[in-house]
Amino acid sequence: MTVVAAMPSVDTLVSGVVDYAGLFPPAGLDLVTAARNYGAYRTDEHWRLLGRFIISAAQLDEFHGAAAKALPRRRTDEPWRLSVLAGPDLAADLARITIFNNAYAKGPSGRAMVDAVEGKAATVAEIDALATATPRTFELFIEIPIDPDPAPLLAAIARRGARAKVRTGGVTPDAIPSTALLARFMAGAVRARVAFKATAGLHHPVRAMHPLTYAADSPRAIMHGFFNVFLAAAFLGTGATETDAVAVLEETDPLAFRFAPGGLRWRDRHLTTTDLRTTREQIARAFGSCSFREPVDDLRALHLL
Repeated sequence: MTVVAAMPSVDTLVSGVVDYAGLFPPAGLDLVTAARNYGAYRTDEHWRLLGRFIISAAQLDEFHGAAAKALPRRRTDEPWRLSVLAGPDLAADLARITIFNNAYAKGPSGRAMVDAVEGKAATVAEIDALATATPRTFELFIEIPIDPDPAPLLAAIARRGARAKVRTGGVTPDAIPSTALLARFMAGAVRARVAFKATAGLHHPVRAMHPLTYAADSPRAIMHGFFNVFLAAAFLGTGATETDAVAVLEETDPLAFRFAPGGLRWRDRHLTTTDLRTTREQIARAFGSCSFREPVDDLRALHLL
């Protein structure tokens, strides 16, 4: 495997940042294909960007037959890390996860393991129920609505020691939240000391107009960039205001983000590599994307990989 070195600031920002969600729209791949892709990405020269494999709990029963050829074969290989999307029947889904981990993750030759669970909640009571049922051995991400003000939901997630999840896009323009709503969510997460992951719509590093699906007649809209989102979170973590965060989220010039070995400069503001590391560890953890190649190709086009 070829390992491509990047500047420490770039490497810190993007290492493990892409949770591969090829099973979900707009890609919507079958499990065999998505598993084959993920296996290939793990040996790609830019493998360091790759995070977990995202799968629904209902698909765990198919995993053995669909992914067997793609899974690591050597004991020295790191097992796949899976994040499972739980459905309405959480107890049944957690039972599936237990069976799965007993089959795949036990012993020195473990080939795959579920170590994260993702669920949805719209009320404090639903957050409490989800967190109570999910063993603390899993990293729990709870997707919440960000309008109205999600501060009470973030406070409940903080009390439970869980993580938040925010939807940043979709296959229709109305699924993309405004920069103001997204900045308010992130500012609230920083205040509550709740780490989060993003899902949907972050295929590209910088905010721009893009097709929302891979269809020839796809609708187009301005999509959030993952640089914009993660760097806005980083600035919030170092004391920036929501207004500042909106400005970062609305940046459309890739050259405005200037990386150097010791950090990053945006306009007249600076983040150190340590700031970026703290952001990735304590604030913005990852984003789910049905494409791994698009983020990689865009970063290469910007000469950052």
